[in-house]
Amino acid sequence: MFTGIVEELGKIAERNGSRLRITAKTVLEGSQVGASIAVNGCCLTVVELDGGSWQADVSDETFSRSNLGSLKVGDVVNLERPMALGERLGGHLVLGHVDAVGEIVSPVPNLVVRIPRDLMQLIVEKGSVTVDGVSLTAFNLTNDTFNVAIIPHTADVTTLGVRKIGDQVNIEMDMLAKHIQRLTPPRKKWWRR
Repeated sequence: MFTGIVEELGKIAERNGSRLRITAKTVLEGSQVGASIAVNGCCLTVVELDGGSWQADVSDETFSRSNLGSLKVGDVVNLERPMALGERLGGHLVLGHVDAVGEIVSPVPNLVVRIPRDLMQLIVEKGSVTVDGVSLTAFNLTNDTFNVAIIPHTADVTTLGVRKIGDQVNIEMDMLAKHIQRLTPPRKKWWRR
């Protein structure tokens, strides 16, 4: 489990089929083979450590639901270690299980993201959403977009500051909203056609 507070920016150093090698420093402190690290919000397992880098195997499921498949050598990624029990929770509860890929409609500081319409029912005004692993607060909801305000600090320490119109970002919906949806009977779509 993660918080959506990015600890550092890493860089894709190598891509060999489904295996990624990522340079990092902070997230490697205390990490070992078998540990989890979130990459752009995707929970990946450390399978090899090599000084200033680590490697992870990415499943077909993760490639199909995230932007990890489009990463190239040299691309910068958001990195976060799992939260530790008893520590402060600075963001919100994040599983590292990406639900969909969204598209940037407007860049920072007033970031607007388009997502599949059927996921919009899981976003509430002033509710939590994760964009590329960053815990954010959604507002100005439409039938397929939401806004998130990005402060200069967040733009500087995450990939969101360099995202352009049309870029693909990983979206994880709020965990509580997903559980509530699963436990309640289906209802009519809330948006107008």
